[in-house]
Order: sequence, then C-alpha cells, then structure tokens
Amino acid sequence: MKSLRLAAAVAFLLTTVTAFAQSDAQKTFDRLKSLNGTWEAKVNNNPVKVVFRTTSGGSAVLSEITGEENMITMFHMDNDRVLATHYCAAGNQPRMQASTSPDGKTITFTFVDGTNIASPKAGHMDRLVITMPDSDHHSEDWTFAQDGKEMKEHFELTRVKASM
Repeated sequence: MKSLRLAAAVAFLLTTVTAFAQSDAQKTFDRLKSLNGTWEAKVNNNPVKVVFRTTSGGSAVLSEITGEENMITMFHMDNDRVLATHYCAAGNQPRMQASTSPDGKTITFTFVDGTNIASPKAGHMDRLVITMPDSDHHSEDWTFAQDGKEMKEHFELTRVKASM
C-alpha cells in the first residue's frame, strides 16, 4: 500500500511539472500576446499605428499596420515553433520562423518560404525583429529583400494608453 501511494505521488508530481513547463516556443508566443493593444510611431515623419489582437481562441495573434500602406501579420504556434505569415503590400505572403534571444526581449523572425513569390530574388519580407524592452515600448525592424539587396524599415512604438 505504501509503495502504491509513493508511485501515485511521483506520477502526480511528474504530471504537474510537465503541465507547468512551457516550451520556448510557447513562451515566445505568450510574449507576442503581451503586445495586445494599440501602438503608435512616426516613420519618416509619417504617423503609423500598429494594433495587436489575440484571435481564434487564443491560437493566433494579428498585427495590423496602418499608415501609408496597410499590412497584416499573423503569428501562431506550429508544433514547437512560432511562425509569422506577413500579408504584404507587395502582394505576397512570406512565412518566417521565430527565434528568441536568451533574455526573451528580442524575437527574430527569419524567412522560411512564402506564397506568390516567383523566385528567391523576387521582392519579399525576409526578416522581422521585434524588441520589447518593457511593456509600453517595442521596436520592429523589417527587412525587405529583392535581387540581393535589402531595404530596412524601423518602427519605435509606444503603447497608446486607454483614456479614462
């Protein structure tokens, strides 16, 4: 009887530890969820607004950039990785896979593949780096690649506080 209770206690402990242990991908995805809300920046003296919203029962995060060009990026888990699909003004949809810095403050998305991209040299979003120093500020560094050349865009975003 004593060994049965011990075995049950060990099984319970292992189940509990497994349930509370999060994969690195899940931690990254949860970090993206923390961006929920409205953010503002000036890019080339033009106002830009970015809205993050968790959707689809918490299984996806939508980011919508509004300004000169409107674009949407969807972030989601894919087994043990986080993917971003960017619906670009260039008319294509690159997919990028996340990697996270050891401190968890920087998430780098690197091109994997995409749709409506005629060749590897065709213009497409190739990289996105999101840096989150605190809960009210983050930056986004977008890299567009075409014919072996890169064009970069940097957003310094501040969370818009809800008015009382």
